Amino acid sequence: MSDWDLWRIVIASAGLIAILIFVLLRGTESKVKGLNTKILARSGVFAAISIILYIIPFFNFNIPFFPPFLNIHFDEVPALIAGFAYGPWSATLVVIAKTIVKLPMTSTLGVGELSDLIVSLAFVIPASIFYRKKRKVSSAIIGLAIGTLFQLVVASFFTTFVILDFYIFVMGWSEEMLLSLVQLANPAVTSLRWPYFWLVAIPFNLIKDIGVVLLTFLLYKRMHVLIDKIGAQKN
Repeated sequence: MSDWDLWRIVIASAGLIAILIFVLLRGTESKVKGLNTKILARSGVFAAISIILYIIPFFNFNIPFFPPFLNIHFDEVPALIAGFAYGPWSATLVVIAKTIVKLPMTSTLGVGELSDLIVSLAFVIPASIFYRKKRKVSSAIIGLAIGTLFQLVVASFFTTFVILDFYIFVMGWSEEMLLSLVQLANPAVTSLRWPYFWLVAIPFNLIKDIGVVLLTFLLYKRMHVLIDKIGAQKN
């Protein structure tokens, strides 16, 4: 990988994070409201749950026809619930906290954690911003749908055209080595570009997002009265 390829990866990552932060700021007032000690402490509870779901191997699993470096995990569920209850900043704090805790245990030199950070923010920020505008069940459904669509696009393009190159670089692998690993799970993938995008990135993220949405909505249905009460008090 050339120096330009490395810079392209860094610039793309920074750009995506900047876009997500801009979206977050556009969805809030000029000053961050509600991030007092009480909200931070409650967000910490959701962060702790998210960390457990993210780190403990029991809660992470692979699925057939997808390479072993892609894991299904549901750590975004607590972040979404926190976003519904306390707003997008709370959801963002949960995502950042679980990423920081996971970094010392990384097996991918931080590449996997960088990818998870960006795709999680792409999910929880749009969903919680939309729900914040009108706190009711229909808004939660639409917010989750918007978050799913946004995350699906960001995750699929970013992992295919940025993260895979970054992974090859930091791990010291060749593209052929990584492709052979992918083909062990799905021989139909003939390239780490568009074939990977359509046959791995899109279906994997869609399956994962459906699981996250279903769990979030089931928990939301049990907690929405409390979440609405908290939101009303905060505002």
